[in-house]
Amino acid sequence: MSSIKDIAKLAQVSPGTASLVLNGKGTALRISTATQQRILEAARALDYSPNISARRLRSGGETVAPIIALFWTIDTRASLIGRYLKGVQDIIYAQETEYELLIQPYVGGRLKDVKSLVTGTRFNGAIIANATAADEAYLQSAPVKVPAVLYQRYSDKFGTINVDNYHTGQEVARLFASRGHSLTGLVIPKVSSRAIHDRKKGFLDQASAVGLPVAAAHIAEGEFSEEGGYQATRVLLQAEVKPSALFVLSDQMAVGALAALREAGLRVPEDIELVGHDDNEIARFTVPPLTTIHFPVEEMAQACIKLLIDVMHHQVATPTSTMFKPHFVFRQSCGDFKK
Repeated sequence: MSSIKDIAKLAQVSPGTASLVLNGKGTALRISTATQQRILEAARALDYSPNISARRLRSGGETVAPIIALFWTIDTRASLIGRYLKGVQDIIYAQETEYELLIQPYVGGRLKDVKSLVTGTRFNGAIIANATAADEAYLQSAPVKVPAVLYQRYSDKFGTINVDNYHTGQEVARLFASRGHSLTGLVIPKVSSRAIHDRKKGFLDQASAVGLPVAAAHIAEGEFSEEGGYQATRVLLQAEVKPSALFVLSDQMAVGALAALREAGLRVPEDIELVGHDDNEIARFTVPPLTTIHFPVEEMAQACIKLLIDVMHHQVATPTSTMFKPHFVFRQSCGDFKK
């Protein structure tokens, strides 16, 4: 196994300089970009893999558990992390080996700024959630040094845990068509997300296939929050002709949408039916209770951990993809399929 001394020799620097760069401190200590790049290239050439546990020996000789990092974006989607952590906690506790969990916040589109993915010095494996298109492009080209699994994204380089968001959108369009709606609308989170894009596309493609028109005036975007759903729905309701059914692509936004509809004097479901997405706990307690798509967050979190541990222990040789299938939870804001 190669050492920092080997890397220093190949990069023609001192072991101390090599250590600083591999620990992500090069920029802060004003080590030139060219030198940092030379050290990182030497580490890659020698297939350097730091023993993180050995570096974290306690004074009593105890070696701490391997670290799993969960990358989650610093935006309004942070509210969705609770269910994910519940799934992670359950599966980690069930393992024979102890693992530590590190929450690594990052700015969407700036994953490249987190150098530890390339240096591999802070954790033993990573789960990356909510990656933007720019982040996905970076991951595809970057020399990531730690095992990684992508949550709700596709990749031929890393293992992935996903849901069929396109099919979900199709199913909501089929539901509205079966219930006899002629005008439908969409309220969409304004985020860079392939999952949201696929959900929207599946709905629009299926709506077109079954002759269910969706006017441009009936599609509104807003922030991924209750306030975003409220404001987007207010904009949508300015259309001269109102839709009779709405698909709101997150339960959070659906809470705001319900408030906007109530404020406009529209009754749910009598005047307009509404379907959310996620099946968060709040969906049971809205007025009326929200029909939604159950998104299997906890199960997907467990699958991410299982796959990542397999990759970390070299039990998976090639990128593996697992696809989950969400399902409807019917409550009072929209009825079931009509035969």
